[in-house]
Amino acid sequence: MIIARYDDDVLEQAFGIDMSGVEGFGTGAGWGRVAPGRATDDHHHDETELFVIVSGRGEFLIDGERHEAVPGTVVLFEPFESHVLRNTGPENPTDAGTDLVFFTQYWRDAQRAADAASAPVRTGFGDRPVFVFSTPPTPNGDLHLGHLAGPYLGADAFTRFQRMNGTEAYHLTGSDDYQSYVLGAARQGGRTPAETAAHYSAEIAETLRLMDIPLDQYTVTDQDPGYRDGLKDFFSRLVASGEIAVTAHEALYDARTGAYLYEADVTGGCPGCGAATCGNLCEECGEPNTVADLADPRSTSTGSAPRPAPAARWTLPLHAYAGDVRAHHRRGRVPARLRELADRLFRRPALDLPLTHPSDWGVEPREDDTDGQVIWVWPEMSYGFLHGIQSLGARLGRPWRAAEPSADWKIVHFFGYDNSFYHSVLYPVLYQLAHPGWTPDIDYHVNEFYLLEGEKFSTSRRHAIWGKEVLSPDTVDAVRYFLAATRPEGLRTDFRRAAYEATLADTLVGTWQQWLNDLGARVAKHHGGRAPDAGNWTPEHTAFLARLGTRLDAVTGALGNDSFSLTQAAAELDGIVRDTVRFTRAEGLLTDTPGWEDENRTAVALELAAARLLAHAAAPLMPRFAARLAAALDLETPRTWPRTVELLTPGAAVDLSDAVFFQPSPAAQRAQGADAAEPVLTPWLTQVARTALRLGADEPIAHRTLTQLAAGSLQAVTVQYQILDALDVDLSMDELLHGGTLAELAAVIAERAEPAAVAALTSGEAR
Repeated sequence: MIIARYDDDVLEQAFGIDMSGVEGFGTGAGWGRVAPGRATDDHHHDETELFVIVSGRGEFLIDGERHEAVPGTVVLFEPFESHVLRNTGPENPTDAGTDLVFFTQYWRDAQRAADAASAPVRTGFGDRPVFVFSTPPTPNGDLHLGHLAGPYLGADAFTRFQRMNGTEAYHLTGSDDYQSYVLGAARQGGRTPAETAAHYSAEIAETLRLMDIPLDQYTVTDQDPGYRDGLKDFFSRLVASGEIAVTAHEALYDARTGAYLYEADVTGGCPGCGAATCGNLCEECGEPNTVADLADPRSTSTGSAPRPAPAARWTLPLHAYAGDVRAHHRRGRVPARLRELADRLFRRPALDLPLTHPSDWGVEPREDDTDGQVIWVWPEMSYGFLHGIQSLGARLGRPWRAAEPSADWKIVHFFGYDNSFYHSVLYPVLYQLAHPGWTPDIDYHVNEFYLLEGEKFSTSRRHAIWGKEVLSPDTVDAVRYFLAATRPEGLRTDFRRAAYEATLADTLVGTWQQWLNDLGARVAKHHGGRAPDAGNWTPEHTAFLARLGTRLDAVTGALGNDSFSLTQAAAELDGIVRDTVRFTRAEGLLTDTPGWEDENRTAVALELAAARLLAHAAAPLMPRFAARLAAALDLETPRTWPRTVELLTPGAAVDLSDAVFFQPSPAAQRAQGADAAEPVLTPWLTQVARTALRLGADEPIAHRTLTQLAAGSLQAVTVQYQILDALDVDLSMDELLHGGTLAELAAVIAERAEPAAVAALTSGEAR
């Protein structure tokens, strides 16, 4: 027998509260006490854990959802569930009776942990509203592919996937009108800053529309009637916290004009990594600078060395909040890249960050301590996110207020690494100061720079591909797929035109579309254009079904919050197609063989199941393609995420044989036009195919495959023999059925045959 009693005197600090261990239970066990107003650390672990509330009152916060904790409550936490136990009573050190006391047991179960980690969808969002933000773009120009590949495509696919899984998810962004960079664009364009911001804000919104990125909220900060007052209120909350103050720190001024220099107005060496950078933030290492600490600074307008002088600005002693930032980073999804940046920053002895700057473009604080200064646009953005939620709520009739952020809000940020400091370090501190009763629950998804032909996208050097140059209803799915497949996740990646053309021609048109067209032709020939019911199953059939299930699990994991990766998701979609093409080649050997009809229709039913799976799994990445493919399979546009692989309903109309999902690029079409001459053996090979398949002389077939022409294995063998007999070229059955159109096969045959044999055949002298 083991008897353990709670004892105040043996408690020690652990997990943010007071704990004591209990030995001999065969599992980890202990007593815990949460003092009034205190809470356990927010933590996740691989153990299964049991809590029993013995006395006191409070609440559990489990993956963002609140549950009452009263005596007699028993809670079992699965592995990796985020959990906090909070004593909601008032802080009163003299009243020990208000302590919340609990007993806990915890143990490791490897299988349970593995199951929890590999759960198909582990969002942890529950019934909470999820606000997905793609970082607001600066309206000093339109969006290029470098922009689109990062936050915007990521946030869109994430939101679509979450909605398909029943989450109340919203995608929000807007134009960051008060950026200092708008001033430079205004000077270049001969417009006012307001006109410039309005012009490019509209252009950005149109590019997002062309990219098939619908937005639930698009805030234009300079045009929103309530934005300025709301921002001033937010800044006044920061002032009222007593944690920011007007203090004088060294700044830089142009030695010739006397202009105050910050951001794009000044360049120099980063004090952290030494790389060339503009003022206030280094894009290479992600660290902020105070401008005055740049190495060898230069004014960008005059090229002169600036003059240092003190400037009194509203300033935040950010270095005082290292522990608070670390606690925030333990609460949600924060990639190691961001945690490392924060730890690197807080190794500095001090970081006094100005929150206002002298400028005539922006929003001035209500406080008159700094005349001629505006709220710096980066701290401003932290309010902008809350304002976007409020604006969305006003349209939806929901009581969401920027001044009263709610504990049940789940916020998910998508941004480039150059914005990491602001989103994951500065904003949590500002929220803590402005709303001390709110514990924001924020997840972060960060991408690196996307290069163009090995170099950074650059507007000034005209080294960019703008969204409007390449996006149309016919190209948007191919662009989205390629950007997803090459997205810079963890490492910088590269957009190369030749690679895009090859992916479009070889993967999307040459593999995906060709397989779907061939499948449609076979369904039309053998099953009257209707999905067959599965017949007899072979071991290969069941193995292929299991393989599709594995692909479904993999793409589900790639699109889920914990391991979100569009690169991996795109690879899994291509994997579905390539797995199916291999399966089709193996099973197609018996297509026309008597006695195997039941097995053949099972194979076709499984191919249609793969097409159905592809339509649903592609919906977050390629919504137009997914909708078209679903319609060709007699299905509605996919709106729910599949939990398992399903066969197509027997009898469903299949309209795939002539479906066009992807168009060759204009460059490829021009190349085809320039090389329009048919291979010399095309007329001969088409005549062989006409005879073997008993096709009419007037039917154009040179640019169709044997599979599209519904050739069976016996007919293909006939064509194979004719080629071998006439030209001594032995094409495999796989090459014949899946090697391309008759014209493409004719070119391959001509390359392998003896020139004399080709000449003799085309001149009518074949043996």
